[in-house]
Amino acid sequence: MQTIPALALSVAVLGGVATWMFLTVGGILIWAAFMAWACFYHSGGDETALRSTVVANAFGVLVAWSTALVIVIIPGGDLLGPTLWPSLVVAITIAVYILAAKVPAFASIPGTTYGYACTFAFLLQTPDRFNLANLTSLSLANPLIVVPLSMWIGALFAYASAKAAAAITVAE
Repeated sequence: MQTIPALALSVAVLGGVATWMFLTVGGILIWAAFMAWACFYHSGGDETALRSTVVANAFGVLVAWSTALVIVIIPGGDLLGPTLWPSLVVAITIAVYILAAKVPAFASIPGTTYGYACTFAFLLQTPDRFNLANLTSLSLANPLIVVPLSMWIGALFAYASAKAAAAITVAE
């Protein structure tokens, strides 16, 4: 089989399996898994990409989670307003994670951005979760737990799909 059809088949089958698994287990985020899956292929689709994806996504989640803590804990909204304060904190932390790309482990700015974005997607899809109790809980309500878990599973599915596609591809 040629490369693209092999990839289409492997990603489709494993994407269906991942969706079934995430829906069956509940609480984990299939959309975050698919973001990590895309990040894996965006990063090269090999062992190096798997490491980069896992590290960068987790770093992005950590920075976004820290950002959310700052927004919630420090009452900057009282002084700057409820939209300017979080915007300022986000701007600063984005600059920080981009500057962190000088460290080789954090060099994947897109991978970090995927983790950062998935964290805020999780927090903002249900605004009642954006509070100190959830940000510090030892549960799937905490983005520091559920987002990287979902993304790591997605990265592993991506890696498996790449291996499966390679196994059914014949030289073109």
